[in-house]
Amino acid sequence: MSKPRKQILIADDEPNMRRVLTAQLTRDGYDVHSVADGEKAKSALEEHHVDVVISDLRMPKVDGMELLKHIAEAHPNLPVIMITAHGTVDTAVEALKLGAYDFVTKPFDKNELRNVIAKAAKTAELVNKDLQPAADERGRYDIIGQSDEMQKVYGVIEKVADTPSSVLITGESGTGKELIARALHEHSSRKTKPFIRVNCAAIPQELIESELFGYEKGAFTGAVTSKPGRFELAHEGTLFLDEIGEIGVNMQVKLLRVLQEQEFERVGGIKTISVDVRLVTATNRDLAADIGEGRFREDLFYRLNVVHLHLPPLRERIEDIPLLLEHFLVRFNKRLNKNIKGMSTVALDKLMVHPFRGNIRELENVIERCVLFADGDLIEATDLPPEVGRTPEPAPPAAPPAATAEGTLAGLGDAVTEPQEGAGLKETVREMTSRVERELIIRALEQTGANVTRAARLLKISRKSLQTKMKELGLREEKAE
Repeated sequence: MSKPRKQILIADDEPNMRRVLTAQLTRDGYDVHSVADGEKAKSALEEHHVDVVISDLRMPKVDGMELLKHIAEAHPNLPVIMITAHGTVDTAVEALKLGAYDFVTKPFDKNELRNVIAKAAKTAELVNKDLQPAADERGRYDIIGQSDEMQKVYGVIEKVADTPSSVLITGESGTGKELIARALHEHSSRKTKPFIRVNCAAIPQELIESELFGYEKGAFTGAVTSKPGRFELAHEGTLFLDEIGEIGVNMQVKLLRVLQEQEFERVGGIKTISVDVRLVTATNRDLAADIGEGRFREDLFYRLNVVHLHLPPLRERIEDIPLLLEHFLVRFNKRLNKNIKGMSTVALDKLMVHPFRGNIRELENVIERCVLFADGDLIEATDLPPEVGRTPEPAPPAAPPAATAEGTLAGLGDAVTEPQEGAGLKETVREMTSRVERELIIRALEQTGANVTRAARLLKISRKSLQTKMKELGLREEKAE
């Protein structure tokens, strides 16, 4: 089955501009809706599913800025690309502060706009913005998680958020690195200034310099106007460079200079531009190994790694899975017009022991599929994707042999019972979680001869976390190491 075509909404009061853009985007494989002003754009957003909005800045009735404010409130995950013949750095910054994805000035190169739209559509598809729940007892900083590992993350955020220090966030794909970057920004004195995100892996190496530092008119073929770069637009705010390990060595030299001097020149320009930018970077690569192999500069690494914040994979904080499950059920019930009240014990049992190599993003996709296919009020084991029901495979490098993991996790379905009729979702989930945790720990201790260190390694959590959990569940440490 082919993927559905992305939906683009164009809001521009110039009929010729709408015709040109509609023709170009239709050829590029998009479905296009076009309107003449921001008021009609609001109505179109209610009538159609839209993936990307392209809006002129100056329009009658409701202008581009007013439309942008409306979208930021009513459709916060919808990327908006602003187009205008009256662009300045100040208006670009203002648009980005209000949540615009990018800012393109007329006359523009069609390939430039094409690339911006493609990136915006991809970002809307992949970014994990909507993992953020309302702030409540489930976590802190608009992030879900109460595990010991996440408490450590919250502690680092609390200490460094309102400082100018560079932060390097590491962790596997899907662990929520952008959520942490946003938390650092939103809880700093820079929160009213721009938060600019750049996915370094999504930008061709030959374009990364102009993306970060901007360019002057005539700097290269297609540069029909000057354009500020992301550093310039993030002035007095935060610049988040995701997948920093993907940039080339030559670009790393230029990035190092900006971090040291807080100044740069646009591509094709001679004027030195000074900026005040707080830099946050993220990667799922092992930068230390890349340094050893000559793929990443050691001096740049130390500049970026003033504060190192590592996000644990989901399999190392399984106690957060029920909280995430509850959040995703609420969201997908609303989105898919369903009324799923929870998950059966057997299904949750399988979910809790699944390794989740794709982390929170994989869990999100699994729950969406379950909500789609569930016939009753509860998600049953038969609603889970086939791979979730399989015995977990061994984890990377430090994991124990597969047979050991299988022995530990086998037979958990007999350890718990169905939730009582009338029990609320939270109470049921917490009760089932405690039962599963208790059974996992007992089996791991039995298999390792009550060696807590080996049991913690088998369960893929820290020794301290295991000791804390044993105390909470009334399990006595029977053998001291």
